This record gives sequence, structure tokens and C-alpha cells, in this order.
Amino acid sequence: MRTPHTAPRLRTLAGVLLAASLALAGCGGADDAGGGSAKAASRGRPEQAGALGTPGGTAGHGNGRTPRATPVPAPGSVIRTASLTLAVRDVAEALAAARRTAEEAGGFVGDETTNRDAGGHERTRVVLRVPTERYDEVLTALQGTGRLVRRTAKAVDVSDQVVDVDSRVRSQRASVGRVRTLMDKATRLSDVVALEGELSTRQADLESLLARQASLKDRVELATVTLSLSRTPARQASGDGTPGFTDALAGGWHAFAGMLRWIALALGAALPFAALATLLVLLWLRVVRPRLPRRAEPVPATGAPGPLPSARPAPDAAEEAGRD
Repeated sequence: MRTPHTAPRLRTLAGVLLAASLALAGCGGADDAGGGSAKAASRGRPEQAGALGTPGGTAGHGNGRTPRATPVPAPGSVIRTASLTLAVRDVAEALAAARRTAEEAGGFVGDETTNRDAGGHERTRVVLRVPTERYDEVLTALQGTGRLVRRTAKAVDVSDQVVDVDSRVRSQRASVGRVRTLMDKATRLSDVVALEGELSTRQADLESLLARQASLKDRVELATVTLSLSRTPARQASGDGTPGFTDALAGGWHAFAGMLRWIALALGAALPFAALATLLVLLWLRVVRPRLPRRAEPVPATGAPGPLPSARPAPDAAEEAGRD
């Protein structure tokens, strides 16, 4: 049999149990909500994590800093040029070997100039265009044809120019396409005329960009090698640039030889005229002059008679006697 004090205790215990169950239910719902929000956040973060982390979306290092993504280097666009001066025994043979080297490498021969110097030695200058990937191989082969006197090489990176020109070409093509679309939709004559003028201007700009693009591509894909061939190497200048005694002696000898050469040329030019003058003088003295009529010699005029001699007077007799 229950006492009167037992019922209030049972009610109190039931209230405590109900409150505890409600509290536990609330905590479970909060945990479920927190887990769902965390999962949602984790689902929406991969792109952000990949942007802030490494290229693969990995987390940062233990120092708390986010590492930068390492860019993948693009293939560079480099213009390569070289100049070679060689002293060879036979210029024609060395030129033929250079032609074969360029053609075997997949290139071709550009400009070619051949002349002779003051000493009569043959000199040849030829421009070779060879693929860039065979550039070093061609230079090595060309140096083996003679004795190297001088070599210069240059490499210019034009990657920025290539990227800029390519971008401008794409933009200009899109611009030309838009103008053509507007021309197709134009109905008034004034609009058509205006659009035709704009199209001509943009088309000219596009062609200029395409020509520049082709020029850059040609210079990047084909290296330029300028080859100079001669039998005697060029004289190397002295370090300080001051001429010495041998230079002065050589200069004086060249000047003296040049003077003798000019004198010989002058005499050679005057010789035909001197021979003609001598022939005319001989013809005058031997043929023409003896046949000319001689002039009569003038007779000297008779002078006036001089005064007659006067007779001396005879001496007196008295003078004769006195002398005796």
C-alpha cells in the first residue's frame, strides 16, 4: 500500500527523466546539424582548397603558409643568328661544302656575294638558313671546312612578341567577323558604306599582323648563319690601335707602288700619241721637206765708190838741203 508521500516523489522522478530525455534528444539533433553543415562545407571547399593550395589541391605545409603553384614553362621562341669568317685553301670547294651542309640539314642558301680584293684573292659571303634544332650541328660542320678567324653568335628571346602578336591576330579576326556580321544585317546604304570602310581598315590591320606573325615564325624556326670565306685571313688590328714602324713601312711601300703604277698608266696612255707625233715629224723631214722648192739666195747689192786717193805734194828743195 502506497503512502501519501510516495506519489509526489514519483512525479518528480518522472519529470527529471523526461527533462533528461529531451536534453539528450536536443544534443543529438545539434550534433546531426553540425555534422551536416561540416559535410556541406567540406563539399563546397575543394575548389577553394585547390586554388589556395598546390596545383593538386593539397593542404599547406605545417608552417601555415600556402605554397605557390609552380607554373609550367612554355616553349620559348628564340631567334638565333651567327657569323663565321674562315680562311680556306679553295674558296669554291669550301662554298660547295657549305651548300651541302645546309641542304642536308633541311635548310637552304640565301644571299651570296663573290668578289676579289686588291691582291686578287677571291672572297665569298653567303647567308645560310638552317632549322633551329640543327643550328649547333651546322656551325660545327662549317668550322671544319677551314681555319676559324672570327665567330659571333647571338640569341634573342621573342616569346613575348610571339604571344602578343598571336593574341592581336585572334582579336583582329574576331573584330573582322563582327563587322561582316553587321554588314549582312545592314539595310541602309549609308550603313553599308560605313561598314565597308571599317572592314577595309580592320582587314589591312589583320594582314599586317599576319605578315609580322609569319616573319617571327620564319626567324624562330630557321636560324641565320652568315659565312665569309677567303684565302687569306683578315689582319687583326693591334690592341691599342697605334700604327707601328712596319705599318708605316708597308703604307709607304704601297704608296710608292701606287705612284709607279699611276706613272706607268700615264705613260701607257700617252705612248700612242707620242708614236703618232714621231711618225709625223719623220714624214715631214724625210718626205715632205726635201720636195719643197728651194728659195733663190739674194745677190748682195754693190756699194757706192769710195773717195779717190789724193796726191802728196812734192817736197821743196830748201827743205831737202836743210835735211842734208
